[in-house]
Amino acid sequence: MTAFILRRLSIAVLLLFAISLISFFIVTLTPGSPYPWGELNPKISEDVKRAFREKFHLDEPLHKQYFLIMQDLFSGKLRSIKDERSVLDKIAERLPATLALNAVSLLLSLSFGLLLGIYAARYYGRLPDIATSVLAFAFIALPGFWVSYLVAIGFSHLAGAPVLGLSSFGVVFPSTLSRLLDFFWHIAVPAWVLAIGGIAAQSRFLRATMVEALREDYIRTARAKGLSEQIILFKHALRNSLRPLITGIGLLLPAMVSGSVIVESIFAYPGIGRLGYEAVLERDYPTLVALNFIVAVLVLLGNLVSDILYAIVDPRVRLE
Repeated sequence: MTAFILRRLSIAVLLLFAISLISFFIVTLTPGSPYPWGELNPKISEDVKRAFREKFHLDEPLHKQYFLIMQDLFSGKLRSIKDERSVLDKIAERLPATLALNAVSLLLSLSFGLLLGIYAARYYGRLPDIATSVLAFAFIALPGFWVSYLVAIGFSHLAGAPVLGLSSFGVVFPSTLSRLLDFFWHIAVPAWVLAIGGIAAQSRFLRATMVEALREDYIRTARAKGLSEQIILFKHALRNSLRPLITGIGLLLPAMVSGSVIVESIFAYPGIGRLGYEAVLERDYPTLVALNFIVAVLVLLGNLVSDILYAIVDPRVRLE
């Protein structure tokens, strides 16, 4: 197991370097000016512009800019172009909100995807299976930004239940419990929107593997012994169908991280997804590079955990 983890870690380090390098060049070569006052502003003197370029290494060649920015990132000295605050401080303020959103969304995706997958496999080829399949494909096909807008408008304007931000503005809460319920409400709604695609994908993964498992000889033997259908489904078939589901978690994490940019922006959710969206609009190169690096670390860690869980479930993987 140790050799397996070390091998996966070495691959993750190489991937992290490649991701950070590619994302840096994509960000810096994007059209637009990083100057907060505008590059052609006649009121800004050349001395001020020169000092600004030197401060943020903009006068250096691109390859040197990359190493200087990464050096500042690891030393904690990286500053935002927008307000010259520490980039790590800005990310630290918003990271817990994004982690909470993605954790709730992942929990919803796995739990409801599991239930729908088992339900569809149990009634394979019948109306419940067809209905869940149509529902899953519809969820996969729905654009995230469109669903987010519909939910935000529907709750805020039609139902009168605010969903933007992390709390309802202009509301006086009579107790701590009501404040907590409002806080969880503002996390739950965008988490559900973010989880829709994951629920559909996980249910399809599990349905396919469970249908296969239910055709195996040991399932026929279990039925011949008179075991109940619940025991056959949850104890025998499900246990042997979890490996592809664990692999699906590794594919689900990057989709959630990328989807949170759209969801957080539309719901005005104060996470790193919205911070990245603001950094793109403001051409804040240091913040974008740091965000891409940290998000890559989180995704690679998630994939590493998925690989380790896969190796625990299937010991044959450790010998690869």
